[in-house]
Amino acid sequence: MARYIFITGGVVSSLGKGLASAALGALLQARGYSVRLRKLDPYLNVDPGTMSPYQHGECFVTDDGAETDLDLGHYERFTGRPATKRDNITTGRIYQDIITKERRGDYLGGTVQVIPHVTNHIKEFVLEGNESVDFVLVEIGGTVGDIEGLPFFEAIRQLGNDLPRGHAVYVHLTLLPYIPTAGELKTKPTQHSVKELRSIGIQPDILLCRSDREIPVEERRKLALFCNVRETAVIEARDVSSIYAVPAAYHAAGLDREVLAAFGIEPAPKPNLSRWKGVTDRINNPEGEVIIAIVGKYTGMKDAYKSLIEALAHGGIANKVKVNLDWIESEVFEREDPAPFLEHVHGILVPGGFGQRGAEGKINAARFARERDVPYFGICFGMQMAVIEAARNLAGIKDANSTEFGPCDEPLVGLMTEWMRGNELEQRAAQGDLGGTMRLGAYDAKLNEDSHIAKIYGNTKISERHRHRYEVNMAYRLKLEEKGLVFAGVSPDGLLPETVEFPNHPWFIGVQYHPELKSRPFEPHPLFASFIAAAVEQARLV
Repeated sequence: MARYIFITGGVVSSLGKGLASAALGALLQARGYSVRLRKLDPYLNVDPGTMSPYQHGECFVTDDGAETDLDLGHYERFTGRPATKRDNITTGRIYQDIITKERRGDYLGGTVQVIPHVTNHIKEFVLEGNESVDFVLVEIGGTVGDIEGLPFFEAIRQLGNDLPRGHAVYVHLTLLPYIPTAGELKTKPTQHSVKELRSIGIQPDILLCRSDREIPVEERRKLALFCNVRETAVIEARDVSSIYAVPAAYHAAGLDREVLAAFGIEPAPKPNLSRWKGVTDRINNPEGEVIIAIVGKYTGMKDAYKSLIEALAHGGIANKVKVNLDWIESEVFEREDPAPFLEHVHGILVPGGFGQRGAEGKINAARFARERDVPYFGICFGMQMAVIEAARNLAGIKDANSTEFGPCDEPLVGLMTEWMRGNELEQRAAQGDLGGTMRLGAYDAKLNEDSHIAKIYGNTKISERHRHRYEVNMAYRLKLEEKGLVFAGVSPDGLLPETVEFPNHPWFIGVQYHPELKSRPFEPHPLFASFIAAAVEQARLV
């Protein structure tokens, strides 16, 4: 039977519960155990699909088409286990399901309440489908004390009693702030956070304490005494140079050992951390470096591009180089010449996005890359803007644009209203709901055998994750291919474009999907590995 580890947070938000959960999952895997990670989000949105990246960061998409929290990206990258729509749930989804049942009469006239109906729904979600794994790690979003989180804390409290004895462990992540004027780390915020947790019936078994310096022995003893945990269960979580150094750092601090001890698993299997050591060695000892310009519209919020940042780092790991990112707000190129901003870079990447703001700047970035032979990688929206650029400046279609920005005479990019998913036709209305209505999840594509991208993949059949509502108009394919922009990949039915490229360019590829979502530190996505390799070559030429 699966054992459950519940990870909660206190004191402040953004301490890194998702990263801690992913690292702990990786450590358990290194000891030979199978794991599954799940995220409970207290906000009222049904999912993060309609939330601004400035509000919630990246929306991570799974193979089965779920729009989920960005922490699921950490889970996948650290454990290699693909997440599904059953690994993330929100208060909004819970209430939506319960109200649907109530309207249908499923509760037989009973009064629907937070306890037991909401808490039972949460417990069912946590427990479902775990028969084949050894450990289930459940991260609760938000901070202890948040009113919206109370049903989730109540549910995991109940689970501590529902599960067999010794099958639930609670890990509480807190902050130990350093006060320079006092010259010491302060334990009081953690004491109050644990007090809040205990007041709702949860006694943490382990404290994971974020700190920018070593925790003195006396402070450890104080935390153990006042928080009612063993002294060995006060685990130091120091800042590290790379997120991929976290598993080894947490292991050295004793996190995985203490978790297994809390379950009564002693002695535990020894971990094999050799592959993590290999990754950190490559990160800490690069043989060169490259500069990649990311021309986007959310550059002030790096979490909006979390998977992209990590995928570029994975490309650096594959090529044994450090990847330096130059963040450029695309609107700048609508007012100024891109050359002064881009002449020093070794690659240009235009990521996904929505809306007209900054679109012309992205088009100008694509033109610079094409004309100056700088490696260019366009992802989703970045591919669409590259196609519009080619249509305007190579094919002479001066009014080429996207209907996403309004009606236009030359709709190079248009709204999809129907497409095939396997053998089923999916349809969308132009004025329909925004949430969950995009082309979402994994779709197959077939690549031209002699194309650059097929050689990169080493295959002509691929499956990649999508998240978009607009597509390049295939009616313009012939005109664009006559000018050198090849539609190198299409959907299996041949109706939707998936990739474009300039064969005579050193490296110019656009893809309609999001390859960054499937990149791993141990398995860098081939497109990112190839893009960084092209940037390395560009650096030699500059």
